[in-house]
Amino acid sequence: MGLLNVFTSIKDRAEKFLNEKNVVTDFLGKIEEKTGIKKKVIAIGAVSLTGLYLVYGYGAALLCNLIGFVYPAYYSVKAIESPCKEDDTKWLTYWVVYGVFSLGEFFSDIFLYWFPFYYFFKCLFLLWCMAPMSWNGSQIIYNKVVRPIFLRHEATVDNMVSDLSGKAMSAAENLTREVLCTLMKNKTLVTPMQQVAQAEPKSLPSSTGQTSNAKVAPSEPSEEERRPFLG
Repeated sequence: MGLLNVFTSIKDRAEKFLNEKNVVTDFLGKIEEKTGIKKKVIAIGAVSLTGLYLVYGYGAALLCNLIGFVYPAYYSVKAIESPCKEDDTKWLTYWVVYGVFSLGEFFSDIFLYWFPFYYFFKCLFLLWCMAPMSWNGSQIIYNKVVRPIFLRHEATVDNMVSDLSGKAMSAAENLTREVLCTLMKNKTLVTPMQQVAQAEPKSLPSSTGQTSNAKVAPSEPSEEERRPFLG
């Protein structure tokens, strides 16, 4: 009976989504007008093809990440814009679990990559985490795993974060002070050199001055000029 309620809830949620006014339903409506096939049948076919592609297709990782990101991101924006705070808590819980899962996947991806149908089961896991029911995956994982660990180590993590932030601020202040001191020292060294260079301009030697200052040696009288004196 519980499993039947789950499928009924998912079915109602899907029908509600197909009856809403959004980009997906507009696109499905255009296809329905051109082909005559109902939006519900088109959606079921698209979901089936997506599942087959996750199993056998190329680029299944990208498609799986889009499924786990686009739909929650859309409803997270709607939750932010709505006055109700319950949906905010719901989607914040999902993103916390999604972040923890992504962190664990980052370190274990080299092993999980070889697991058969990994991205298909990952997509099912993400769909379970965002499922429109009270005991969806994100609520269970957060309450059973994330929340107890967080409450147990909250004080330690807060002290660590405060210490790291204080050290980062001190390092930034010291670095800024050293840079400013270095710039001031360079400025004090460059300024006197510029003043000395301006006070002693270089003059080029003048060719006319050398010619005018040069002494001309007196020329000796020729032999014809000496004859009248000898006679």
